[in-house]
Amino acid sequence: MTHPMPEINNLIKQLKLSHINDNLPQRNRESIDKKLAYPEFLALLLQDEILGRENNKFKARIKRANIRGDKTLETFDFDFNSKINRAQIQELASCRFVNEKSPVLIVGPTGTGKSHIAQALSHCAIRQGIDALWLSQTKLFAELQAARAAGRYEKKFSEFAKISLLVIDDFGLRPIRSPQDEDFHDLISQRYENASTIVTSNLDFNEWGEAFPNRLLAAATLDRLRHNAHRIILDGASFRGGRDDKLPEKTKTKN
Repeated sequence: MTHPMPEINNLIKQLKLSHINDNLPQRNRESIDKKLAYPEFLALLLQDEILGRENNKFKARIKRANIRGDKTLETFDFDFNSKINRAQIQELASCRFVNEKSPVLIVGPTGTGKSHIAQALSHCAIRQGIDALWLSQTKLFAELQAARAAGRYEKKFSEFAKISLLVIDDFGLRPIRSPQDEDFHDLISQRYENASTIVTSNLDFNEWGEAFPNRLLAAATLDRLRHNAHRIILDGASFRGGRDDKLPEKTKTKN
């Protein structure tokens, strides 16, 4: 009697059930060892396929979001800085702020974990099936400028405006120039009460207006960005500085 496994493998490949195909030998042995009924065996195979597809979707979202796979809340060292409001960040990890379409504004000195937390919250959103995108202020303006030069500005702007969670890192690190201030205003206005935005900055909240060349435009933009926003203030030692302090004196970087 011809063994059915080769034919089964061919049928699985035709149906593009790659995760079932990968796990079939193991599941077959398991079903024999545990004397599983046919429905139980089939259920395990279908679960493998579903879990595999969900994992692939998660990896694809992480890649599209442009965030690092290791920047999660699980890898964030809350004990390093006792001033961090851990309860507030854990609450944000529920991603209710995304459903409420509220901004999250994160400020603090260099090295206190702003980018890590922003990416970690993006991870939490992606785990819930929410699309996210992380990019620096410099990258944001560079992409919009390139799109404008190529005649694709509206398409690129729409992409940034419609993403469920947009993370803009290092706001105000470099001065905003014209027409960047207008682009930023239009983007924040478009996302206002329509989608959630996370912004990180080394500047104190009261200094954000100084990043704009046009004070009136700054006021209008920041008024929308701050409305109903969750504010995270990181104050204390730098993760990078903490490690640098352990280096020999002659190897420390001079600023």
